[in-house]
Amino acid sequence: MQELRDAGVMLRLIFEAMKKKGINTNAIFSRLGVDENYVYTEQLRTPHSAQMYFWQAVEDVSGDPDVGLHLGQLLPAYKGQVLEYLFLSSPTFGEGLRRAQNYQRLLSDAANTDFFIEGDDACMVLDAASGDVRRLRHFNECFVQGLITFFRSITDDSFHPSRIEFEHERAEGQDHVREVLGCDVSFGAEENRLYFPATLLSHASPHAEPELLDLHERFASEQVARLEKKDIVGQVERIVAELLDSGVVTLDAVAERLGIKPRTLRTRLTEAETSFNQVLADFRYRLARQLLATTDESIDEIVYLTGFSEPSTFYRAFKRWSSMTPIEYRKTAQGKDAMIDAM
Repeated sequence: MQELRDAGVMLRLIFEAMKKKGINTNAIFSRLGVDENYVYTEQLRTPHSAQMYFWQAVEDVSGDPDVGLHLGQLLPAYKGQVLEYLFLSSPTFGEGLRRAQNYQRLLSDAANTDFFIEGDDACMVLDAASGDVRRLRHFNECFVQGLITFFRSITDDSFHPSRIEFEHERAEGQDHVREVLGCDVSFGAEENRLYFPATLLSHASPHAEPELLDLHERFASEQVARLEKKDIVGQVERIVAELLDSGVVTLDAVAERLGIKPRTLRTRLTEAETSFNQVLADFRYRLARQLLATTDESIDEIVYLTGFSEPSTFYRAFKRWSSMTPIEYRKTAQGKDAMIDAM
């Protein structure tokens, strides 16, 4: 099963909101096992499941039980991305919405939003998360505000929600949520939904341009195709994880498990701008960091779990990867949630 990932822009927007609110971002990122430079990594895509660790760290450090709701108020508008250009170059808001549905993966692998008309309202089903994340209060309340802010920015502030339904429950603070979001809000619903006047679908874009729209659609298609090429990396990593115990982790063995020829696998990894040796090394490094930071496993056991034949080989590889010995890394990282070690 392919691991779901979110576009780095989601983390960058929240990072900007945290700075505005005066939250100690250094403490948060230190706890998560990265520094702030990570946020601006080129072509960053973070594990979708890491949303759980991230929001818990943000709540703990901020001391705000409604931190998702409050950060949502400070989110900058989603700008400078191809999805924004698709909306702006489309004739109407509704046309932009329909087109953007084809390229949701650019925002998140978990995104599968849809919309329909219900009476005088249009309804967006905000299927932008999976598993436990879809019921994560901080994520939902922050995400919907980011969406509203984006829609307002591309409709000259014409967009406004009619009502919102959340899957997550709330024992208290419901009125505060309604006040912040400026509309009726219900909790414990079957789906996360955003309702707005259907008349907004015909809102004309002053930036509509057919030739630009074609260009933006081609660019969006190319970006999705690039992500699809990189899917092979996740498939290889999954099989590497299964084969590490056996100690036989070769390109031929992985190709056999995938049901393709070794030459085909090598070509597909090259198209994804990597190689089998690089994928294997990156996976071993992440696994080693995770084990060193979050477990009390002995170094000898970690050598075995990461698929190395001898401790000396493991030590040399880890020093090359991190510029630290495994023992030095453990001393600096022990106790951290190490969210990024799963990335």
